[in-house]
Order: sequence, then C-alpha cells, then structure tokens
Amino acid sequence: MENKNSQETGLKGRPVRRVVIAGGGTAGWMAAACISKILGKRLEIKLIESDEIGTVGVGEATIPSLINFHNLLEINEQEFMAATNATFKLGIGFEGWRDVGEDYIHSFGMTGTDHWTAGFQHFWRKGRERGLAGDYGDYCLELRAAQENRFAHLPRGGMNYAYHLDATAYARFLRAFSERFGVQRIEGKIVDVTTSALTGHIRSLTLDSGLDVEGDLFIDCTGFRALLIGQALGVEYEDWSQWLFNDSAAALQTMSVGDAVPYTRSIAHGFGWQWRIPLQHRVGNGMVFSSRHVDQDQAVQALVNNVEGEALTKPRVLRFTPGQRKQVWKGNCVAVGLASGFLEPIESTSIHLIQRSIVRLMQMFPSDGIAQSDIDEYNQQAATEVEHIRDFIILHYKVTNRADTLYWRQARDMTVPASLQHRIDLFRQTGRVFRVPNELFAENSWIQVMIGQGIMPLQHHQSADLMGDAELSHFLGSIKGAVDKTVSQLPSHQQYVQRYCAAPK
Repeated sequence: MENKNSQETGLKGRPVRRVVIAGGGTAGWMAAACISKILGKRLEIKLIESDEIGTVGVGEATIPSLINFHNLLEINEQEFMAATNATFKLGIGFEGWRDVGEDYIHSFGMTGTDHWTAGFQHFWRKGRERGLAGDYGDYCLELRAAQENRFAHLPRGGMNYAYHLDATAYARFLRAFSERFGVQRIEGKIVDVTTSALTGHIRSLTLDSGLDVEGDLFIDCTGFRALLIGQALGVEYEDWSQWLFNDSAAALQTMSVGDAVPYTRSIAHGFGWQWRIPLQHRVGNGMVFSSRHVDQDQAVQALVNNVEGEALTKPRVLRFTPGQRKQVWKGNCVAVGLASGFLEPIESTSIHLIQRSIVRLMQMFPSDGIAQSDIDEYNQQAATEVEHIRDFIILHYKVTNRADTLYWRQARDMTVPASLQHRIDLFRQTGRVFRVPNELFAENSWIQVMIGQGIMPLQHHQSADLMGDAELSHFLGSIKGAVDKTVSQLPSHQQYVQRYCAAPK
C-alpha cells in the first residue's frame, strides 16, 4: 500500500470527535458497539469494511468476561444467544495434552474452599497423600457439570460460564446494535493511508471508490494485514514463535450429530491440536499446527479424518505469526484484534483481548486531545496483560509428559520466559500460586492446568496438617457432596438451551 504524506498539522491537541474504524468482523463491530453505546451522542463514528474481504471468523469460543462486556452494553442474553446460535461453555476439555489417553478439564469455576493461609490445593494434596481425596476436579461445580453435560443459571451467579457462538452472526448482531446508536457503515476497500508529515498521525483513508474518509482517531481492525498500525505507521511485530510453535490453522464447519456439550474440546495431535466448538446448528472444527513439524496437506487431512458429521464448508487454512505489536497505540491509531497481535485460541482469549482493548480505550478515551502519557500507559498495560496470557498458553506445552513426537519433545525441552519458569517452579516445589495484579487467569486456572498437565506439588502448607484424617475427610467430602447434589439437580445443557435461547429455525 502506498503511503501519502500530507503537510497538514495533524491532530495532536485537537478534540476527538470523528472516529474511523478500519475493518469489520468481530473486532470492528465490538469496537463500534461499545464506543457508540457510550459516546455515540458526542462522536461521529464510521466503520469501513468490504463485503469482498472475508473475516477470519473462527473465534467462536469465549470466556466469562464477555458477560461483563454485554452487561456494560445492556445486551439481552437470550436475544444475543438466539441470534448467534450460541450455547453455554463451562470450560475447555484438554484431551491427550498431559499424555496420550489422559484428559482433564480447565473449568471456569472455583475448586473447593480456600483457607486464608493456603489455597484448597494444599488440603486436597494432603487428602490425596492420605487416600482421602478424589480427583481435583471433583470439588468444582462447573467442571462436574461439564462432565455431566448439564447447565442452568443459578442464583447469585452461582455458575460461572461463557459462550460458544457463531462469529459471523455475532458481527451481524453487533452491526445492527451499533447502527441503532448512529454508526455509519461504509462499503469499500482501503487502498491508501494519508499521514501528516509533521506529526505522523493518520489524516484520512482512501477507498477504492476514491472516497477519502477523514478522522481524528483511527481504530485498526484490518486483521493480520494491519494496514494502519503495521503498513502505514510501521510499528514492528514481536515474534513469539520460539515458544509457540504453531503458525497455521485449518478450519471447517460440520453438521451437528448429537447434543451440544457445554465445553470446548481441545484434542492434542502429534503436531498441534484440534478444536471442536458446538453451536446450536452446527459444530466449528479446526486444526492448529506447526508447519515446521507437519506438512499442511497432512494437517488438513488429519482434521478431515477427525470430525463428526457432514462437512458444511471446505477446509480453510490461515497462516499466522504468534506475537504482539511492540506498540498497539501509536499516534492517533489504536490496533484492536488480529492487527495488534495473535495468540492461538487454546484458551479462547481472542475475543477477550478485543474486549480488553476496547474497554481500556474507553477508560482512556482522548476526548480533549491525544496525550502521549495516555498512549504510553495504554501500551504498557496491553503489553503486560498479553504477556501474562502468553505465559499461560506456553504452560500447556512446556509442562507435559508427552514424548511421542518431535513436536512435543521440543515443546517440553524448550527454555520458557523466566516469568513462567518461576510460576512452574513455585507450584512444583511448594504448591503455591500467586495472581499478578490485573491478570486474566486467576489462581485456580493455573492450578487446574498445572495439575492437569501433570505437576503434583512436592509439599503442602502446614495448615492442612492441623486437620486429622476424620476432619479432613469430612471437609473434602462435604464439598464434593454439595457439588454432586447441585449437579444432579441441573437439567441437561441441550434441554436448557432449547428452552432458554433456541435460535429461530
């Protein structure tokens, strides 16, 4: 793309009144929905997208934070779920990650009851040592409900959950929402970016129709192409493929052949992993793989051989580089979604990172002019947040007993970021986990994955030793009994979805 320089003085110090969103899809329309709902009366908001340019559209599994986003926008859950053929999600099932034939679930729930001196995992470990405890997941409501394919809304938010959704339908839903609050959609391809020679700020975007779209603040939602933040502004990309080997994904959709389960399935292969995401009307399938460890045709064939139901689409292959832009806000441009970076969807964080980018921008919205201090703080927060998520994803590969292929042996033997190695060592040696401030994944998520991947702490906190066998057995048994009782009273997930939010036929 050609870059045209303008001698205009730029936008620094000028109040932001015109917002231009470059690109639609999930990222673009989430940004449009939030900005228009909150600030639509004060802003002119335009979104540019082309029907000829497809969106990635495979981020169809979410985490519970999306509920908060919808609450901020006052979106009705039943209407949203019916419009997007959504189902409920209680966690992610990891099949064959710890070792071939060994499975576990990372759920959204809390496990057991903590003491102020020590987490529940210490009492559980003591119980395992004494032959008094079952599996760690036996003490988590959401995990047990997922195993039994049951779901219901419980009083006082007693069940933590997220959604599986049709990403294309979600973008349509948010488009209709945004247009009610004044967002103007402009059809067209961006062929030029005009910047100010004085400030380097973006002045306007030129479309293939010849139309120039001017703005004060530009949001880059152009996906992997990163037309604004990368091509026009030249922000460099930090490559994390030394830790995250996967650089490709093949996706296809199939007919449903059974009831939708309330969790995402993540199935390990010798060169990557496969997802299955059950919606009301179909199943989303994909294979995330490393092109250094398998031929693309072999990976696609492995996906085709391991789906259930009739294929509705042909496999579509995406190439990516795991990593993050060194700046996600530069000048008057903020990158959101794939334009800002990409982490494979193993923990369904893609939509969450879009949401966090938008919410952070709203909290720091430059109404009276763009300030470098805001830009610096935004970039620092974004970098810290995504590095924590990066470490959590790397954990799934580093901690494993698999040694059946070169892929898994290299993942197990790689040197990981010091921040992650410290967490692994701390838990392995002491059973302790401490949450970093503003971190997405709480202590129980780290514990579930580390135990699930095969780490049993070498010791437990002395608080657990204050309980005798009878007291510890009663303590553990009462938690498990309460979980079992609640799960037994829940309806099936399929029944609940049909009653609560069935999509129009």
